[in-house]
Amino acid sequence: MRVLVVSDIHSNLVALDAVLDAAGAVDRVWHLGDVVGYGPEPDGVVARLLELGALGVRGNHDAAACGSIDTSWFNPDARRAIEWTIDTIAPATRSWLASLPETRVEAGFAQVHGSLRDPTWEYIFDEAAAAASLAMLAGVGVTHGLFGHTHIPAVFHDVAGQGTAGRYGSAGTGLELDERPTLLNPGSVGQPRDGDPRAAFLILDTEMASVSWQRTDYDIAAVQAAMRTAGLPERLASRLGAGR
Repeated sequence: MRVLVVSDIHSNLVALDAVLDAAGAVDRVWHLGDVVGYGPEPDGVVARLLELGALGVRGNHDAAACGSIDTSWFNPDARRAIEWTIDTIAPATRSWLASLPETRVEAGFAQVHGSLRDPTWEYIFDEAAAAASLAMLAGVGVTHGLFGHTHIPAVFHDVAGQGTAGRYGSAGTGLELDERPTLLNPGSVGQPRDGDPRAAFLILDTEMASVSWQRTDYDIAAVQAAMRTAGLPERLASRLGAGR
């Protein structure tokens, strides 16, 4: 099974459609949360995921948009964007976001937004944070996990007797999966933060037990214009061009 894994789309339909074109034919689409927030097309992104039959989990922005968590937890720009999202989205979009689980297991892979320890809020940036989730994989009956939230492509391995090793997953990098517990982050579709403004995604081949990190260009200027027209914070629009 060839799976497209995406995360942190953040209401950026232009970037999502570019990813779908670049990925080619896939059997499944999995998303790792933060479908909405920041960007100008929350309803459009949710509609596209519904068309695809995408399966996934709820992120912190999704939870705020459907009223599950308070917006006071967000920084000022993120809070303004999520309040705009709350006022803008259709009831069907809100219901779909509310229906998303915090964790999911599909085809032997655990899916979370943040971490297995704290699916909504914890960031896995380093080996110490990764170690806690790696240790929890066996408890949900899997060897490999998928996470987002950081907006940075990455992989973390549990190295028996040596702790945890991690590295970023640069565009075009591939990895063969084995018996080692592994956490994989595809990076962000809609708001990358690793210095590469191109939309990021992961291709997972479950039969070959392999993954590859990919990037694709999209019309950033068009998304920035739509954000400004909507009155979303300027910083959120300008940062798309820098990938930060």
